[in-house]
Parts: sequence; structure tokens; C-alpha cells
Amino acid sequence: MQKKGYMKNVIFDFGNVLVRWEPEKIYTEHFGDEARAWWFLRHVADNRWRLRIDSGESQDRCIDELQRRHPEYSDAIALYRSHWREMLTGEMPGMYALVEELKTMTDVYGLTNWSMETFPEARRMFPILQLIDRYVVSGAEHLVKPDARLFRVLLDRYRLAADDCIFVDDNPDNVAAATALGMEGIVFSGADSLRKRLTGNA
Repeated sequence: MQKKGYMKNVIFDFGNVLVRWEPEKIYTEHFGDEARAWWFLRHVADNRWRLRIDSGESQDRCIDELQRRHPEYSDAIALYRSHWREMLTGEMPGMYALVEELKTMTDVYGLTNWSMETFPEARRMFPILQLIDRYVVSGAEHLVKPDARLFRVLLDRYRLAADDCIFVDDNPDNVAAATALGMEGIVFSGADSLRKRLTGNA
């Protein structure tokens, strides 16, 4: 698409870039101990398991399978389904204004690892997600970052050249995948530093 200015297209990850995703808070409350919560998220409901859900597998099936493997954590695993809304704890500070600003300067897109079973409701919950109307969701494509094929879905769908895009994600592995395709990659660390890097304005 024709851009509004001279800045490259900006592609945003959603979780922990536009909205906070903090499952550790729910699990700290459940276990009564932050260390136990993090252990559970690293060794039981771990990233590999969560990516299965984000890739479009049935959340119910994934949860049921994990409960059978870890019956001692059945109640905790069930929270991933029943308390997912509470794991989204608000918009990232300063990002709504930054996205609005960028939309006056260039074209803005989204590329997120997210289950389509929950994404539509999450988008209704947070106005910042509604600011971005051109996006690709992993659960709809049955691919997850950092798989290069998911990035190519977005590039092809919106007819974007990789070297004309800036990709912003909090996960360095995803940023590395984007730069390998020719994008400029930025590891997100906050709205202020991102604004300064993208616009030159503190």
C-alpha cells in the first residue's frame, strides 16, 4: 500500500508490546509463591505447549492432554482456560498514543502469536488492538513466530517488501527471524525508547 510518509511500514507484535500478558500473576496468586508460578510456566504449561494453542490447536484438547500428563496440576492448568482474560492486564503504557502517531506517518500492521479462540474477544477488550486493522494471527494460519512462513503470510497478504518494514517484538528470537528476512528488527523495551528510535522524538 502507498505509505503516508517516508518511514518504513511498522509491524507490531501484540502481547507485551501493545497489551500486557502476565499469566505469572494469576499463577502466583494460585500457588501463593512467585517462584512456583514461574516454575509451572517453564516446566508444565511451558512455551512449547502454549505455542501449540497459538498455532490453532484446540485449547480444550491441549488443556485436557496436559491435565492427563500432570494430574497433580490439573486445577492450575484449568486456569489457562478460565482466567485468560485476567492474564491480560492492560495496555502497555504509552503505546496507544504512539500507534496513533505512527498511523499519521506510515502504515501500521500486526503479527501476533495468539489463539483465534480468544483473540477476537481480546481485540474487543482493548482499544489499542482495534487501532490495527491489518494483521495476521498465528492461530488462523496454523503457524507461529519465529517461523519465517508466518512472516511471509503477512508480507504476501499486504504486498509488503521485507526491506521496507520495521518489526517490533519483545521476543529476541522473533526479531532475529524478521531481520533474517530483511526487515529492520527492534526488541521492544518500552514506548519512550521506541518512539525515539522510530520518530526521533523523545
